[in-house]
Amino acid sequence: MRIAVLGCGSIGQRHLKNLLTLGYSDLVSFDPSSSARQQASATEIDCLPDLDAVWARNPQVVFVTAPTNSHVELALESARRDCHLFIEKPLSHSLLNLDLLCDEVARRSLITMIGCNMRFHPGPATVHELIEGNRIGDLVAMRIETGSYLPGWRKGQDYARSYSASAEWGGAILDCIHEIDLALWYGGPAKLEAARWTMANSIGLNTDGLAELILRHENGVLTNVHLNFIQRDYRRACQVIGTRGTIYWDFGKGCVDLYDEQGLLTDSFPQQSSWSMNEMYLDELSYFMKCVESNSLTSNAIAEAIATLKIAVDARSPINRAA
Repeated sequence: MRIAVLGCGSIGQRHLKNLLTLGYSDLVSFDPSSSARQQASATEIDCLPDLDAVWARNPQVVFVTAPTNSHVELALESARRDCHLFIEKPLSHSLLNLDLLCDEVARRSLITMIGCNMRFHPGPATVHELIEGNRIGDLVAMRIETGSYLPGWRKGQDYARSYSASAEWGGAILDCIHEIDLALWYGGPAKLEAARWTMANSIGLNTDGLAELILRHENGVLTNVHLNFIQRDYRRACQVIGTRGTIYWDFGKGCVDLYDEQGLLTDSFPQQSSWSMNEMYLDELSYFMKCVESNSLTSNAIAEAIATLKIAVDARSPINRAA
C-alpha cells in the first residue's frame, strides 16, 4: 500500500519515521520548502517539491501534515483521487469547504481520521476507559487543562515564524485543541456556552495565547477547558467528577487516580516507566492503518472532528477576546 505524506515539518517527519518502523516502506513525501525537504532526507524517503509528482505515484493513503491553512485543500485533492485520509490536528482553521470534503469522503467510502494523539496516551486512554466502565457513576462535571511555553516547543525553529504564531490559523485554541477533543471524547457532544481569551502579548505574538472555555454537553455535563501556550512550565491534567467518585490524571505525575463515594483513593493506574512519548504516535498510526486495511471506521473521523473544530472556531471569535 503506497502512502504519501504531504508536509515534512516536525510532525510529518515523525510520521514518516514511524511508518517505516511499523513496516510500511512504500512511501513518498512532499514539501514545497527546500529546507523541509533537506531535513526529511534523513528518513531516506523521497521528498518531492512537486505535488503532481506525488499523484503520479498513485498513493492509496495520504497523511496531511502541512500547515493548518492548507489541510482542507490538500485533503480535498487527495479524496478526489480516492485516497484514505489521515489529517493532523486541527482539521482546519475554519469551517470553509468541510461540507465538500465530507461529501467526497462519503461518496467514495474513504476511511478518515484526525490525528489527536492524546487519545493514545495511557493517561487519557485510562480516564476514558474508567468513564466507559461506569467507575464513577454518571458524569457531572470536568476540568481539562494544558499549559506550556510555545517558544520552547520546537528546538532550532523561530516560534514567531511558525504556523502556531499566526493570527489566522494559529493560536492556543487551535494548537491546543487536544483538550477540546478529550472533553468531547469523555463527555459526548457539546456546545460552547462561554469563552474568553487573551492575546499572547507576553511572548510577542498577535494571536490568542490563553483561553477559558465552558462547554455544556448534551447529557448535561459542564466542562471547563483551560488552554495556554504562554506559561513557562509544562502542565497537562484533568479532573472528572461523577455521582459516585472522581478521576484525576496528571501528565507530570504519570498516573490516573480513582476516588470512590467516600472520597477515598481506591485505585491508581501508573504509567509504565518504560513508556516513551513516541509510543502514542506509533499506536495512533497502527490503529489508523489497521482501520484502512480492514475498511473499518475510525474513532475520530472527519465528521466527529468537525464538531470539535466548531467549538474552537466559535471560541476564537473576536467577541470573546477579554478586554
